[in-house]
Amino acid sequence: MFSPHVIPGRAPRPYPPTYRDMWDSDHVRMPCSSQNKYPVENLNGEKQIKSRWDLICKSLRRNILSSQDLERAILQYNNQYRGKCNFSGLHTFFETCFTDDERCYFFEETLPKMINMTLDLPNICTQSIPLLKKGKDHYLTMSQKQIGCLLLNAFFCTFPRRSYQSRNPKFRWNNEYASYPDINFYRLFYGVKNRISVRTEKLKCLFNYFRRVTTKEPSGTVTFHRQSLEELPKWEESKKGIRTAVIKSGGLIETDGHGMLQVDFANKFVGGGVLGEGCVQEEIRFLICPELIVSRLFVECLDPTEALLITGVEQYNKYSGYSHGFKWEGNFEDKTPRDAWGRIDTQIVAIDATHFRNSADQFKLASIERELNKAYCGFFEDATPTNLSAIASGNWGCGAFNGDPRLKFLIQLMAASHTGRDLLYFTFGDKHLKKELKEIYRFISEKNLFVGDIWRILVDFCDTVRRTNDKDPRLYNFLCSIFTNKIPIENADPEITDSDKCAIIKLIEAVGDDSNTDIEDNDPG
Repeated sequence: MFSPHVIPGRAPRPYPPTYRDMWDSDHVRMPCSSQNKYPVENLNGEKQIKSRWDLICKSLRRNILSSQDLERAILQYNNQYRGKCNFSGLHTFFETCFTDDERCYFFEETLPKMINMTLDLPNICTQSIPLLKKGKDHYLTMSQKQIGCLLLNAFFCTFPRRSYQSRNPKFRWNNEYASYPDINFYRLFYGVKNRISVRTEKLKCLFNYFRRVTTKEPSGTVTFHRQSLEELPKWEESKKGIRTAVIKSGGLIETDGHGMLQVDFANKFVGGGVLGEGCVQEEIRFLICPELIVSRLFVECLDPTEALLITGVEQYNKYSGYSHGFKWEGNFEDKTPRDAWGRIDTQIVAIDATHFRNSADQFKLASIERELNKAYCGFFEDATPTNLSAIASGNWGCGAFNGDPRLKFLIQLMAASHTGRDLLYFTFGDKHLKKELKEIYRFISEKNLFVGDIWRILVDFCDTVRRTNDKDPRLYNFLCSIFTNKIPIENADPEITDSDKCAIIKLIEAVGDDSNTDIEDNDPG
């Protein structure tokens, strides 16, 4: 996607030097492709097939001085969606979030810069983007400038065959890109007239990002790695010791997990509802780091033994709140150091948990194994397992997906330990859960258990749930019974080795918490 000679502070030169098109099922069908055709009605009412890119350029070059003008321009090259797409949210945004002077400045100064960068697509992205398909391990690195250009094209809804996915599954799966997330921004523009929704706050995040990338040329790069594994652990045979875990009720993954592999509680369609009404952990991360959104363009939905790792995304926005209380709180200047490729030293892994409509289903052995394998795929690194970064995670797949955080803690601890990583676990303000998880971790540490030992304990638990037909299984109570009765504490081996103590101290110092030391902390975290 760009020349390998990266000069610090300057955007990498695109590669190849001139545009090379690939209009096929292995690449993103680019808006600027000569194969991108569109029926246009002439003065006699007859339809002629013309270049859609020419129509896009003509429509966006017109004088656009209001959100209504912008809607008309977008529909010029998306005529089939007239009457189906609702732009009320976009109109409300401009009516309520801007003064008259700010609105004029946007349409006279900012929007033209956005359009110029959008239409410079064939000079910025000089080849079609390869699709990161299921069942293959792929890497894709592109410049931040290329990502900005692609996201601007998504804002103006220029990507062919990627718009207006039907909510009816019967029709969704007839689409060429049915197994990909949507990318054009139609759903973000939806709204009820004069009613503020979370989409308004999302638009604030995205317009701040667009202002930044069109004002000062971004100079870094970002790598997307679809990790697809064929060989999985035999969990009952794992002799890996349990690694260090630090459990905190205060703090956030993105702010306290610097230098760690940060978990995105993902949807299998990466980004989840970021372009709609959804606004929980994954969507918020995609909004404060909008470069993540471009993954929706080329990453097919994740299979059970796949994960998406992203290295180098920059944070552009501050925020507060969660879900419908989410608020944009202003611009953020990311001071994180960069590597030799110009990538921000931030790595995120997207792993999708199972949605358990019946919460008891998660305690079936097959469900536990699926979640374990998924976490393992995200945490695995094909390198010697020394000095691997710790995992920064939390209640993955809980909340709306009905996961039990105690089980998810054990699953992530097992997967992290098997891959040779420590774990920093956030309970997001739940102090009671923090105490329970610390107690579980203390039990495990005192017994010097292996990953395989915990697997066998979970097998016993699943058998108990099945035999008793328990509709509300309590894993914590079961673990307390197992550890206090079947494996007496007074017969335990020494708690940890000297090298383990050093590792614990190092991790605790890194996160500024002493919650797993012998002296109980009294701080609010």
